[in-house]
Amino acid sequence: MKKEKLLIVEDDLNLGQILKEYLEAKGFDTHLCRDGEEGIITFRNQKFDLCILDIMMPKKDGFTLAKEIRLTDKHTPIIFLTAKSMKEDTLEGFKIGADDYITKPFSMEELLLRLMAILRRTGSLQNKHQNTFQFGSFIFHYDQQMLNHGDEQQKLTSKESELLRLLCQNINHTLDRSAALKTIWKDDSYFNARSMDVYIAKLRKYLKKDDDIRILTIHGEGFKLVSLK
Repeated sequence: MKKEKLLIVEDDLNLGQILKEYLEAKGFDTHLCRDGEEGIITFRNQKFDLCILDIMMPKKDGFTLAKEIRLTDKHTPIIFLTAKSMKEDTLEGFKIGADDYITKPFSMEELLLRLMAILRRTGSLQNKHQNTFQFGSFIFHYDQQMLNHGDEQQKLTSKESELLRLLCQNINHTLDRSAALKTIWKDDSYFNARSMDVYIAKLRKYLKKDDDIRILTIHGEGFKLVSLK
């Protein structure tokens, strides 16, 4: 199966290499450039599914690089990485045509969830990450927001569907709480965390029909959808 191709442009050699190795371990084909000038040359010579650009770089900063990319390519998704958290920078990034914006320091899990969400939205992951999930005696149709158990159907809300899909994509592995909040609610505030707890409780209620399927709370980390069979 074709691997999604990512361009990483990051002048911090240590972070860049960590990003490259982590994303390669997750099944992506990654290309690392050390500055904006190298980045634009590489982008023009190859086709990428998504770009991860640091903003503060020598020779050519991330904003300038993104503007040059957008002159000839309006569609390839761009995620900005920055040590800054100023609102003006965020707005500038989105005006240029960024798809997302993540502030350092960040967890690798959060970055992975965000880029996968973008790739699913643009269709790059549509074959690799299906909309229908089968676990235990349940069939979950994400696109229809429907959870089936035999002849019974449970219509889910948008938030329930988004949360259950993340759990299904990480079945038998811990879903990082903060990363899930930032992916679905866009921030991990206390209020949103309490809201997510309510949706987890609702999903647990729906899944009670199969004793072999459970959502565990992993203290200090997040949640895990487990199949005991």
